[in-house]
Formats: sequence, structure tokens, C-alpha cells
Amino acid sequence: MNSRERVLTALDHKEPDRVPVDLWFTSEVEEMLCVEHGHLKGAELRIALGHDLVMTSSPNIGASYEISGTPEQYVCDWGVRWQWVTNAQGGRYTEAIAHPLAGAADLRAYTMPDPLRPGMQTIYQEAGDLVRLYGKTHAIFGSLYQTVFEAAWLLRGMENLLRDMAAASEFAHELFERLTRYSLAAGAELVAQGVDVLWLGDDFGTQRAMLISPRMWREFIKERYARLIGAFKAQNPALKIAYHCDGYIEPIIPDLIDIGIDVLNPVQPLSMSPTELKRKFGRELAFWGTVDVQHTFPFGTPEEVAHEVRERLQTVAPGGGLILCSAHRVQPGTPVENIKAYYRAARQYGEYPIV
Repeated sequence: MNSRERVLTALDHKEPDRVPVDLWFTSEVEEMLCVEHGHLKGAELRIALGHDLVMTSSPNIGASYEISGTPEQYVCDWGVRWQWVTNAQGGRYTEAIAHPLAGAADLRAYTMPDPLRPGMQTIYQEAGDLVRLYGKTHAIFGSLYQTVFEAAWLLRGMENLLRDMAAASEFAHELFERLTRYSLAAGAELVAQGVDVLWLGDDFGTQRAMLISPRMWREFIKERYARLIGAFKAQNPALKIAYHCDGYIEPIIPDLIDIGIDVLNPVQPLSMSPTELKRKFGRELAFWGTVDVQHTFPFGTPEEVAHEVRERLQTVAPGGGLILCSAHRVQPGTPVENIKAYYRAARQYGEYPIV
């Protein structure tokens, strides 16, 4: 099988020749791997590393994170002010420090960016280029993360938005509705480019519980996601929908299945058991992730990384339905030998039948 066939077979809950492989990493880790692989970057680097899928950039507010070449503070197209931060390991990332709707009483004065504005055309073109260059051999995943909820709190501020939702305010409903319409238009452009999988994403989980109640999620979010998924699958019935949500979200997983989610990412193993999720939901849902980045990757030994990879393969991969990947981005300071151990173990233990 080639990589595209491998991924799509796994997502159809069938066993390909081996488990598909992916890995997420920060720009600092990518630069380190780039030096070790002939200065390849982007899709070429990921393919050289043996990844079976390639991801596009996002046309949503997520594109405003970590914009290269920007000053220490900058304001994005959405009006959010960002601050560059350096962590103890030397990683550089941005945090939102000011929100354009923080003091707003209504939405009349705020104009949301146009999803088809000239700057976004390069992202849709990039998706089309990836499909043309690699789409016959590799699965192409279109990114639509910060789909509704995260975009809303970036615009409003987290505390303000949660107060709005607790009061069931019209402000919250209207803001979510505007963001849903934006994502409908942006997602349609990615689907039109021919991506195999479209991944939506909003973080509703903390380490041990949901950030909001399942009831509140159903009240504000579920129908809007259902509308997005229905429109995208109507546009391309073969399309798979992946959903990214960090942390613990098990109470709403049956709802995600109900509205048409095909793939759950990143399956953070210190928050939810990948083995139990496979047992409970593996007939309807595929999994993309499962390998711990909170402890195993940064602090474990290469042998511990290999052991966890093998455990995930043995417990989640049988019957298909797994894309092996880190449960979010591998961070600066992670030993390079642990990264190499991940790739070696994926190859060594990932062939079907899994033993």
C-alpha cells in the first residue's frame, strides 16, 4: 500500500499493511529534524520522516498563532493582540493578551474577516498544491482548527465568554453563529481542493474534566458542529471528519459520533485511556494520536518511548482505526533519541498482524 491507501484503509476500520504514522512537533523541533534530513522542510520533511499524511495550513483564527517575522506584540486580522513568549526550554510561542470583543455589549461594531479575503487564497492554494503534489501517494488533511469555541474566546476573552454562556446570552449565540458561518465558507474551500480529511478543533477538555458541562456543550456547540459536518460531507460524501480536542472529553464522545465525527485526535493518554476508548467506541470512531507528550516523550528513555508505542499498537491498532501520532506537539528539550525511538518502534511493531 502507499501512504494514502494506508490511512484511508485504517480510517475505514480495516487493517492496512501497517499502522499509519504521523508526528506533531514545534517549529524548534522541526528545525532540529530539518538539519538532520538535508534541510528539508514542511511536507517534504514529513514525508522523508515516513509520515503517511500531510496537513494544510488553517484559514481560521488559528493561522494567527506564531506568525513568523512579527514583532514581540502584533495584532492579527481578527483584532486579537498576541505576545511572543519564550519558555524555559527555549521554545517560542504566542499568547493572546488582548481581545477585540472584551468590552463589547453587542456585535454591531465588529466586522469579522472575510474567509475569502486575498490573504486566505494562499492557504487554499497551498491545499490544492499539496493535493496535486502528494495527493496520489499521501493522505491530505485540511486544517480548520479553532473552529468555533476557541475562536470565540480569543475574540471575547475566556472569562467573558464563559459568563455569556452561563447566562445563555444572545451575544454568545450570535458570536458562535458568525464563527460557524465563517468556518462553513472556509471549510468548503478546503473540501473543494480535494483534501481527504478535514479536521475541526476546539479544546473543551482539561486534564481531568471538561472545561464546560456536557449540557452546555450540547446547548451551544453540538448543533453548529452538526451543521458544519453535514455541509462538508454533502459536498464530498467520501470526506472523513477529524476532531481535535485536548484533555478529558469522554462524556461527549457519543455526541461526536452522533454528528458524524470519524476520527478523534489527539487522545491524550494521561486524560483518557486509549485502550478504553478503543473498547467503548472503536467500532464507530478512529483514533489519531495516543502517544504521551507530557511525560514519555520529554522525560522518558528511548526504551520507554518504544514500550508505549508498542502498547498503543497492541491495544488500539487491531482491526484498524489508528493513526499513530504524538498526543500533541513534541516540545523543545525532548531528547532526539526519543523521537528516533518513536519512529523505529512504529516501524518495528506496526506491521499487521499486530503482535
